[in-house]
Formats: sequence, structure tokens, C-alpha cells
Amino acid sequence: MKNPPLWSAVVLAALAAGCGEERPEGPEVATSSQALACSTRITYGDRWIHPGHPEQFDIASGLVTWDGSCVNEGTNSYAVLSNGWKPYFTGNNACVMALDTTDCGSATACATRVTYGSAWLHPAGHPAQYDDVGGRVWWDRGCTNASPNSYTVLSNDWAPYFSGSNACGISLRYTGCGGLYQNPVVPVDCADPGVIHDGTQYVAACTSGGAANAFPLRTSKDLVTWTAAGNIFPSSRRPTWATGDYWAPEIHKVGSRYIAYFTARHQDGKLSIGAATATSALGPFTDLGRPLVHDAGMGMIDATFFYDTAGVPYLVWKADGNAVGQPTPIYGQTLSADGLSLTGTRRTLMSNTLGWEAHVVEAPWVVARGGYYYLFYSGNSYANSTYAVGVARATSPLGPYTKLGNPILKTGGGWVGPGHNSVVTGPGGETVMVYHAWNSAHTARVMLVDAITWPNGWPAVPEAPSSGSRPMP
Repeated sequence: MKNPPLWSAVVLAALAAGCGEERPEGPEVATSSQALACSTRITYGDRWIHPGHPEQFDIASGLVTWDGSCVNEGTNSYAVLSNGWKPYFTGNNACVMALDTTDCGSATACATRVTYGSAWLHPAGHPAQYDDVGGRVWWDRGCTNASPNSYTVLSNDWAPYFSGSNACGISLRYTGCGGLYQNPVVPVDCADPGVIHDGTQYVAACTSGGAANAFPLRTSKDLVTWTAAGNIFPSSRRPTWATGDYWAPEIHKVGSRYIAYFTARHQDGKLSIGAATATSALGPFTDLGRPLVHDAGMGMIDATFFYDTAGVPYLVWKADGNAVGQPTPIYGQTLSADGLSLTGTRRTLMSNTLGWEAHVVEAPWVVARGGYYYLFYSGNSYANSTYAVGVARATSPLGPYTKLGNPILKTGGGWVGPGHNSVVTGPGGETVMVYHAWNSAHTARVMLVDAITWPNGWPAVPEAPSSGSRPMP
């Protein structure tokens, strides 16, 4: 067998000794020091059985392919790659892999092969056991019984049916999609992530509360691997008007510079919205010297910025009415061209009116798309499983906004209270939601990433919050 993935002798021996993998014989193994004319990066899904192999991938010399078939063996399953390698996965029909080539010919556009298990009920005139589709398709392994059969729904709304109860089986092969990832992408506390792309990289800023250095910054090229990049306000540069409670930062490019909009507690005790400027998304930032939005009678929090399709700048924020037993309107108002003063008339875009929202709507983020302005927001209590993300839309930046109704993202997949999201365009060109959720220990709000789709003119976050492997955004 030629050109299997890179494996150490220790790992191969361990697998051959009873871990389910078939050991290659007579391999021509690629080493990390070799310059490969053509190589394939094989990224395995989270159910891959890989004792002694810390990485979630292998790099093989040459072109390696897989037809998408997944073979069940006892309680596990395996795939057979073109080089003879047999990766095993925990559970039946659990094969998920991404194959990405380097210097193997023409570039490959991202595509998904969805291969169905043997119980799949083929549509008429569809003899193949698989479907190929451009772009990314994923599945959370759910299965719904519809006697005497069962079905599941994929991220693109396909609903394949299978003969018998609990019979759903699907394997997924991704080619040219850049590999796989798994949430969380930031495993430590990173609440209220405000994320933008500065033209070179993604920049994320997170709530810091009472920490001495306010608003930690992180950078990423792919929305998955993040690197610490300082703070918006190191302790020596914190605003003089603020006493603490540094919440909900967002950095936006306004004109030729960047503005960090943020929440902090004013010296009079009221939460207020501040602004600080910089020539780079990573600072250093200079505070305006006073709050941008301050009301002696009501806290104001959760500011976001957007341009309308005519290039007019807007600020959108929330009144903290839930802190004093009142409704929580989300306001919108035009800004000056420099983004540092409010102009025009403040409008109420929405308030908490739906049952699932309970006592609060907050954390707005506005996206212009297809003739609509979509206002993403979070509702209910950030502290527990009731927190969720909703959306409303309007044909004008200041409304009136019509709510979709039910939330598009809520507790699930092992994640509690997902919310306070940003919306960005991922490296692959798709719309991506970046948000926080409580970890299993409920000790930190970690950062998650999941793709947004747009069925029927509204956004959806299918199969999310995700816990299993997904194609890179």
C-alpha cells in the first residue's frame, strides 16, 4: 500500500493491538520535514478512535480519496480510504472526514458527499447511495420515527427517510472545505463576543466585567483558532468616567478608523455606552472622554453599529429596563459621519413582547441583506437555559421591525443559554454566527461558531448550538 497517513510506530502498534484500526504494511510515510509535491490533509470527525494520536488529522503524501461509504462493525464503524487506511469511529454510521489537498492539481471547491446507510429509502430514479452537493451540509445525528419508518433533517433541509424505526444513517465527506472544527472555539470565558473582519483577520472583543484590563482582544484567520491580542483598555488607559462593569464591546470600522463601542458603569451609577477610537482594530484605543449615550434615569447598554445601504451610520442599543422592572426597548438612531455623536431622532425598534423573551430583549446586531435589515437579538435570562437568539426584519433601518417569532438559536447540544451574537462572513463566504453559551460546568460563557442559512428570507442556524464536528466556516 502506498502513501498512508503519517503515523508513529507507537500509534500503529497500539491500533494494531486491538484499537480497531488496520495497520498499513510497507508504508511510504510522509514526515513533517518532507516537502510534499502533492499531499492530502485528512481531518477526522470527533467520533474518530485515535488512542495515542493527539492530533485530529493526518497528512498523507499524494492524493487520497474516499467514496463516502461507512461500514458498521459491531458498535462502531469504519471507512476505507483509497490508500487502504481504515479509520474507525465510535458508533454506527459515524464516519465523518474532510479531505483537503495541496499541490495536487486544480483547486477544489468546497463540496459535501452525503452517503446514506443501507436502510435509506431511495427516491424514484435515484439509484446511487449518495448525493453530492456544492458547499457544506451537516447533520446532528438526530432521527425522528414516523411509523413504520424514520427520517432526519439535514442542515440544507433535506429530509431523507429510512426503513424502520431509529434507522437513520449518514456519513459525510467534505472536500476542499478546509477541514473540520468543533465547538467551543474559545474554551475560556468570552461572553458577549463582538467580532468583525478588519480586512486581514477576524478580531473579537469580549466582556471583562471588573477585570483590571478591560475587554480582551483575540485574532483569528478562520474563526476557529484564536490568539490573544491584548485589550481595548489596558488598566492604564481605562476611561476616567467609568467605574467598572465593562460589558458588551464591539469594534467597527467607521470611516477610515475604528471605534470600540462598549458598556461601562458611569460614576453616577448608571450603565452607559462609551466610544473609543483607534487607527487599528487592535488599538491603542483612545476613549471619547465621556459617555456617548447616558441617561441619569435609566441604564443604557449593548451598543452595536451598522451602515445602511446608502452609507448612513446608525447606533442601536438597549435600555436596561429589566434591571428596574420595566420593559426593555431596543433603540436606533443615526450617527454623525465620525460615529461619535447621535443625530436625528431616536426610534424604538422593538421591545420584549413575546413569551419566550420574558423580561428582556438585548444584544442587538443588524445585517443588511436582500432588501431587508435583519435585527438579531437575545431574550430572557442570560444566566440560564431560557436565553436564546431571535430575529426581526424591516425594509428600513429604523423599522418598523417584524419579529420572526420563535428563537432561531436556543439551549441544546450540551450548551446552555446561547446568545449575544455577532454575524460575520466566514472565510468560505457563508454567513456565520459567533456567540457565547455556558459550558457544562456553568462556570464560563465560552465562544461558539455556527453557520447561518437563509431559507425563505429569514436566517436560521440549523443543528445548532453544535457539539460535534462541522466543516470549517
